[in-house]
Amino acid sequence: MTSTTGPETRIEADPKLPTIRIVREFDAPQERVFRAWIEPELVAQWLGPKDLDMKIDTWEGRTGGRYRYSMHREGQEIAAFYGSFHEVRPATRLVQTFTFEGVPDSVSLDTATFEPAGEGRTRVTVLSVVDSLEARDAILASGMEHGVVEGYQQLDALLAAG
Repeated sequence: MTSTTGPETRIEADPKLPTIRIVREFDAPQERVFRAWIEPELVAQWLGPKDLDMKIDTWEGRTGGRYRYSMHREGQEIAAFYGSFHEVRPATRLVQTFTFEGVPDSVSLDTATFEPAGEGRTRVTVLSVVDSLEARDAILASGMEHGVVEGYQQLDALLAAG
């Protein structure tokens, strides 16, 4: 399965593997895109759908660190997520676990790679591996595509603002 949302975001699911691959280019150098991915005050400005506010409870953006954040609408928590940073390689690679507190028995291992995509541009590829095709399909059916696309649009605006 391949889904193209807008002109730039690709969300792909191999029908035979419990994976989701997201590919997106950003109009900023690797170092700036990576910083927006790992620094909590920047992450809180772009991650997730536009109609939700993010509250970061814990964010240790380093190899061996952990995180927890929640998403709020009109002051009410509607979802929370947590995980561990397994590898933080500045400007090139980020490996972390990701768990939705609503389904604590399901965890994904997410690897984000950051690479040049032309003059001053960066391509980010995120590969999420889950434990079953059913879990993968549930993630895809959850509306994650909407959150990813809107979050990336917010990241575009954040990067454009400098």
